[in-house]
Amino acid sequence: MKTTKNLLTLALVFLAVTLFAQQPGIQYFRPWDKTGINIFEAPKGGDQPAYEGLSVRIGGSFTQDYQSLTHENNPGAAKNYLWGVNVSEDPNSAKLSGFNLAMANLNFDFQIEDGIRVCLENYMSARHHNEFWVKGGYIQIDKLSMFGSPDWFTNNFRVKIGHFQPNFGDQQFRRTDGGNAMFNPFAENFILDAFTTEIGGEVYAFPGKGLMLMVGMSSGLINGNVENPPSTPVGSNKEATKRNPSIFFKAAYDKQFTDDLRFRLSASMYNNSSISANTLYSGDRTGSHYFMMLEPTTGTYLANKDSGRFNAGMRNRINAIMINPFLKFKGLELFGSYETVKGGAYSETDDRKWNQLAVEGLYRFAANEQLYIGGRYISAKGRPQGAAFTQDVTINRTAFVAGWFPTKNLLLKGEIVNQKYLDFPASDIKSEGKFNGFMVEAVIGF
Repeated sequence: MKTTKNLLTLALVFLAVTLFAQQPGIQYFRPWDKTGINIFEAPKGGDQPAYEGLSVRIGGSFTQDYQSLTHENNPGAAKNYLWGVNVSEDPNSAKLSGFNLAMANLNFDFQIEDGIRVCLENYMSARHHNEFWVKGGYIQIDKLSMFGSPDWFTNNFRVKIGHFQPNFGDQQFRRTDGGNAMFNPFAENFILDAFTTEIGGEVYAFPGKGLMLMVGMSSGLINGNVENPPSTPVGSNKEATKRNPSIFFKAAYDKQFTDDLRFRLSASMYNNSSISANTLYSGDRTGSHYFMMLEPTTGTYLANKDSGRFNAGMRNRINAIMINPFLKFKGLELFGSYETVKGGAYSETDDRKWNQLAVEGLYRFAANEQLYIGGRYISAKGRPQGAAFTQDVTINRTAFVAGWFPTKNLLLKGEIVNQKYLDFPASDIKSEGKFNGFMVEAVIGF
């Protein structure tokens, strides 16, 4: 039996190596390596690889962090001690240093017909899910090959169906997703991290050069189910549970004015008026790369996965708008994000509101832009869920980074970060909270 298992393992390794060595061209596809940076939606026009029958492309992403961060707070009378604190020596702060759990993704891209591809994305190892976990999969249709591939559809439309990330905002194209940290120039995502996967569909229109319009509808839930929600309010809820679909829209203008100058502007909206468990701001199943920052002594890597981020708690109704400008002039790169989120839970009568502003600037230089330096500032302000929060709180982060691409499949980056929590009540663990230090991150993507 052992010999059989070893032979099977060798056969699978040989197959994977063979397939990787013969990576086929995939149509209307965003690469997983450095060449995918600053590609937002998968490209629609331009030259596409010729269809040569069913093709399978295997890709992967791997990220290893070294963390040296110090966090502190005011534990107060509630004795809200932070993770790693030695109460007898310093009850207010602790330094958390070492190699974090490596994260890894596995991606399969299939060209099943001319202009039709299927993507299956998987998490092999993550802070929140150490076991193999399927992120989702979808079919993307850019040609109606079954109807002779009419030009009116090929040139102007796209349909996407499956379990995938709703195309809300441009920040998702620059965020870290578990082991896939190739597209994010920094070590972590935004404080309010707009990311989830839902079952649904999107229809794209490309009415003119550089212009894209999209409308989508999804289940509003991270998992599918056929449960019948109760028809009357439950417990402290003010209204009955419903299962309304989420509706979302996006418009983007993206133009390369000269070889040196590119400008893009996008606006997105996501809305669900009543849903049992929406996860637009808590749907990441991998977890933050700032391990255990401002987490309690009883915390675990798995349960406290969002260290450094903040969940606004808009679980049952949500309306979110995101506006993203992007400018690239030669090696200079500017990206901005303005978000406004309104909503709440069934137990709340009134909606709460959050705003997030993010600005980042990078300068890429050397041959093929192999090196970069940059900075990012993020400020999120709003009222969290809970009776203890009678006023808005603010979370600010400043980060500086330097990165190096030895090859298009390898990235090494180092970040210095400082994050502060303002106006949190004395009873909360984040009262007078902050953390700072540095991160070193090694990334592989292919």
